Amino acid sequence: MKYLVKYTYEPDDKAWIVAVPSVKGCHTWGRSLRQARGRVREALAASLVDLPPKKAVRVAESAELVEELAGPKAALEAVRHAIAARDLAREAADVADAATRKAVLAAAAVFSLRDTGDLLGLSHQRVQQLARKTKRPASKKP
Repeated sequence: MKYLVKYTYEPDDKAWIVAVPSVKGCHTWGRSLRQARGRVREALAASLVDLPPKKAVRVAESAELVEELAGPKAALEAVRHAIAARDLAREAADVADAATRKAVLAAAAVFSLRDTGDLLGLSHQRVQQLARKTKRPASKKP
């Protein structure tokens, strides 16, 4: 099952109020987001009154929870921006890693490992590691 979980930060109480709108009476809270997240499955299991208790616990434990955060807009927008920036940085790092590995193979075929390292701003040991990781194993002939 998939449930939308709404987390609302209440600055006056310094707490997160949690609700699962599609399940009547399903709500809880936590002083921290971690605590609120930890309590939501327990609240969900307790609110699934149409199910036997053991089945309600299994449903709550296996449920996919889709989070929606509400609270001070400026703070949440800054968090979303930071997450997006980190995602872009990870993607850029992946592109840079691939380009570096390709450059190591191309340069090391012509230059020494030390010169390749100097050209790329890497140590010759790192160049050697990258060259070893990117080389394909030789096929074994029967």
